[in-house]
Parts: sequence; structure tokens; C-alpha cells
Amino acid sequence: MLDKILHDFLIIWATIDPIGTMALFTGLTLKLTAEQRKKTAYKTIFYALLILTGSIIVGQLLLGAMGISLISFQVAGGIILFLLGLQMIFSNGNQEETGEPLHDISVFPLAIPATASPGAILAVILITDNNIYTIKEQVVTSLTMLFVLLITLALLLLSTRIIRVIGNGGASLLTRIMGMILAALSVEFIMKALGIAKWVGTQ
Repeated sequence: MLDKILHDFLIIWATIDPIGTMALFTGLTLKLTAEQRKKTAYKTIFYALLILTGSIIVGQLLLGAMGISLISFQVAGGIILFLLGLQMIFSNGNQEETGEPLHDISVFPLAIPATASPGAILAVILITDNNIYTIKEQVVTSLTMLFVLLITLALLLLSTRIIRVIGNGGASLLTRIMGMILAALSVEFIMKALGIAKWVGTQ
């Protein structure tokens, strides 16, 4: 169980990318007051939680209704997660957003696609597969996801101080490291889906 918790934590952390979300949050809320920034942070995590929880509950039902086999979804998901990892590694770190006065940035782009990213939605569906994991394991995964979101919330609330300490270069470096981890985990997804993990001596 501990191995699964660690495995799920790394996947969810890499796909949600709290460091990247924090950097984006900092850039988009520079002109807001302290109270507005706090409110935006809470709303961002709340919306992201709703999206990811909904994905866990109905994600597989939608797949079944569309006639998509799990192995196809796992392979496709692994490829997408790999591309997401590459994007994190080779991103130039520039975030270009159009600031619209009446646009709620806590919904877009902060909740989705920054926090509840396509990769995160895909990941939580895969690691709560009803055919592989028990209800207990799915609950543990959901709690792990909640824990990562709470860490993300803490980072958002402390974003200005943290960025001031580690600098943009430090944030960029950490994002790239998580990209490397995500790319490696995505390869594991594909190998397990195709049943070739044992060929290379993985467990």
C-alpha cells in the first residue's frame, strides 16, 4: 500500500505540477490585493478538486459508454503524459495570458488547465481503475490527490514569498525535474499496459 501511495503521489504531483501552478498564479495575481489573492487561491483549489473528483467518479463510466478499452486508454494516456513531461522539461517558462477585466482567473487558467490539467484528469482515472484497484485503494488515492491539492493551496498562498526566495530560475528547475519524473512514470504506464514491464526486469 505504501508503494502505491508513493507511486500515486508522484504521478499526481507531477501532473498537477504545484510549482508551475504557483509560478503561474504569482504572475496572474500580481495586481490583486492580498485578500483577493487569498480568495483566488481557495477558489482555484476548490474548482480543481471538483473537476478531479468528478473524473474519478464518472471517468471510467464514460470510457465504458464510449466503448474504449482500458488498455487503449492506458497506452494513449501514457503517451500524453510523456508529451506533458517533455513540455515541462523544454518549456521556456513564458506564460502569456490575456487579462480580461471580468474574467475569473481562478476558473481559467488556474483551476483548469493549470491545476486540474488534462494530464492530471487522465492520471486520476488510470490510477483508480475499478478493474484493478479496490475501493479502499481508490479512497487512498483520492486522499493522496487531496493532500497534493492542499500542498498546492499552501504554495499558492505563499507564492510571493517562495518565488522571492528560490527565484524564477529555481521554480523553472523544479518544474523540469518534475517533467523528467512524469516522463519516466508515463513509460511505466505504457509498459504495464502492454505487459512488457517484466521483460526489462521492472516490478
